[in-house]
Amino acid sequence: MPWVQITLSSTPENSEFLEDMLLLCGAGAVSMLDGADQPVFEPIKGTTPLWQDTQVMGLFEADTDSDALLDHLRNGWQEAFPSTHFPTYKLEILEDKDWERQWMDRFEPIQFGERLWVCPSWKPAPDPSAANLMLDPGLAFGTGSHPTTALCLQWIAQQNWEGKTVIDYGCGSGILAIGAILMGAEHVVGVDNDTQALTSTIDNAKRNGISADTIPVFLPENTPNKAVDVMLANILAGPLIDMAARLAALTKPKGLIALSGILDHQADAVIAAYTPWFDMHSVVSKDEWVRIDGQKR
Repeated sequence: MPWVQITLSSTPENSEFLEDMLLLCGAGAVSMLDGADQPVFEPIKGTTPLWQDTQVMGLFEADTDSDALLDHLRNGWQEAFPSTHFPTYKLEILEDKDWERQWMDRFEPIQFGERLWVCPSWKPAPDPSAANLMLDPGLAFGTGSHPTTALCLQWIAQQNWEGKTVIDYGCGSGILAIGAILMGAEHVVGVDNDTQALTSTIDNAKRNGISADTIPVFLPENTPNKAVDVMLANILAGPLIDMAARLAALTKPKGLIALSGILDHQADAVIAAYTPWFDMHSVVSKDEWVRIDGQKR
């Protein structure tokens, strides 16, 4: 099977952000290369310097919608660096080699809390008695390895889900929705503006023995107007701010909310957007990303 590769020209300061964005968009692998034949000799101990012209490359499955991918990357870049032009890039098709095996080998089971594990479906669950979320990483973001997903899964692992109703806004692969069900939630509505993500959520739910009635999926404009006990939204800061009133309306009084996909420097703006409806309790960070959670008044 061929693969789609996007290569972006970057600086050392922005390379990690592009790496995170490519993973957010579903890249199966991301690598960085010297773009100008600039070797780094004798780096300072404890540092990992990058080249001044760093090429950040993301590898995607062959049926990736290149236009949608570029739109996601541009939107994320514009939010983080509004006064800076989007990097130059190159899209190309790579013929299949051993990419699939290399891609599969990257993923290991990851534990969150005491009971929740995210496991690639081709590897055995380390603890068969735990809540094991079996997942095939694909185009819809969400494998548990990215900081934003990990922050949300850590939060999910800490909550009491018995009888709870949930919305997973920006459901992607369905990983958060499925995790909530496996931890005891009664019903989760998955919402995403990408039909491929909705398909991925349905497929991954089925893989975990969860029916379509338990995790129904919708495009945003078709989301049922029924408030839930818990609101999960792992998207980007801009959409989170824009949708604050909408997500508040879909959350019951005393209901919980967990937001991620937010960079450190964006946390205050997101908190301000939700404060009219929620008491925001904590900001938890991982690398340069944060999760914000709270309770509706």
